[in-house]
Amino acid sequence: MSVLRKKVTFGVIVGTRGFFNSRLAQEGRRQVLARLKAQGHAHVILPKTATSHGAIETRADAKKCAALFRQQRDRIDGVIVVLPNFGDELGVVQTLELAQLDAPVLVQACADTLDAVDVSGRRDAFCGKLSVCSNLYQYGIPFTDTRDHTCDIDSDAFGADLDFFARVCRVVRGLRGARVGAIGARPAAFQTVRFSEKLFQEAGITVVPVDLSEIIGRARQLDDKAATVKKKLAQIRDYGTIPPHVDGQNVLKQAKLSVAIEQWMAENELDASAIQCWTSIQDNYGCATCLSMSLMGEKHLPSACEVDVAGAVSMYALLLASGQVPGFLDWNNNYADEIDKCVCTHCSNFPKSFMGNAVEIAELDVLGETLGRENCFGAVKGHVAPGPMTYFRVSTDDRRGKIKAYLGEGTFTDDPFDMDGGIAVCQVPRLRELLGYMCQHGFEHHVAMTRMHCAAVLQEAVSKYMRWDLYHHG
Repeated sequence: MSVLRKKVTFGVIVGTRGFFNSRLAQEGRRQVLARLKAQGHAHVILPKTATSHGAIETRADAKKCAALFRQQRDRIDGVIVVLPNFGDELGVVQTLELAQLDAPVLVQACADTLDAVDVSGRRDAFCGKLSVCSNLYQYGIPFTDTRDHTCDIDSDAFGADLDFFARVCRVVRGLRGARVGAIGARPAAFQTVRFSEKLFQEAGITVVPVDLSEIIGRARQLDDKAATVKKKLAQIRDYGTIPPHVDGQNVLKQAKLSVAIEQWMAENELDASAIQCWTSIQDNYGCATCLSMSLMGEKHLPSACEVDVAGAVSMYALLLASGQVPGFLDWNNNYADEIDKCVCTHCSNFPKSFMGNAVEIAELDVLGETLGRENCFGAVKGHVAPGPMTYFRVSTDDRRGKIKAYLGEGTFTDDPFDMDGGIAVCQVPRLRELLGYMCQHGFEHHVAMTRMHCAAVLQEAVSKYMRWDLYHHG
């Protein structure tokens, strides 16, 4: 199942305080569960009869709720704290302390209305939220705030908060359990893509390596007439325009390579990959890897070039945050003298939906000149369609023993650029400042991008919950 089709599951804590009308807590519980269902999320919550009013107030309540959360640990992606009234700060924080989920937490407080602030109608959640958040800070429990200090559960504002928080939870859960394939060895000339497997493992990201010869061997052993190969051939021919001069045997090689890689990915339960895309595959098998990578990207299995494992992690994070298929690009060329524009390219492995335009599937251009075009079929070519864009890059900093990243938003433009491959003309505010930061902090020339603005989600997930060093070029 695609990671994007899996429901996000929230543990739910409804806070209450005995001085306030219990009806408010009961109504808040009903509303939040209805809201979660309406937005397609699952939940874990104590039965209504387990505590007074179906809410959490006392330490005994907290112990019951924490025990349930621990039991359902593998299901819970994040916790939502709802305060229909002032709430009990100890009930909330003790639940989280005892549960030890280390999951993202969203704190919501219901708004009072001017015509219901008498003893039976007042909420005082405006104040109670400050007390709850103070306790979370004291206990070292990071949390996400709603856009407004107080809001109605059935409001559009809380609906947007819930969608934002679900994306944050999906990024955190996805990264903490990510499995990334490293197919082959990095090109010797590209020390820039070296990474620390140990730092990634500490963050919950597992790297699974395989020698490229094993993948080539698998591909060669596949029968030309196997159902999986025929199906992949049909998919390739429907994917883009193939020039008539391309030999059908080269298309077949690409189909068999795709099947071999995807079978290995499935066997190892991998979420993303990074592939040795030159020059061994061209010399020893006779095609490019780009199309195979592009096809996987369309299936929500992002794939990075040149065994750039940190780049693959960057792509996967963008997929989780945006729900959109990411691309993997080089910061490659200036755009004349326009200081906030540049050209981002690759040969390319851009997925078709990332491109946003029709694509041509042909040979690698630069490598084709030296390795022979007959050995280089499989490049996905075209211009990326204009629209909003978020860029993101993760890197392991071995000198400091940390994972670091940069992040920002920009725009794909419709400016022309007469170069082969996958071309994206990008506009980024204060681009020179960003490039200077990248140079001074040792970041790679590769970057992941997606076709929407989602930097705020990644900032929340990466800096607050993953605790990675993040520069947001905002």
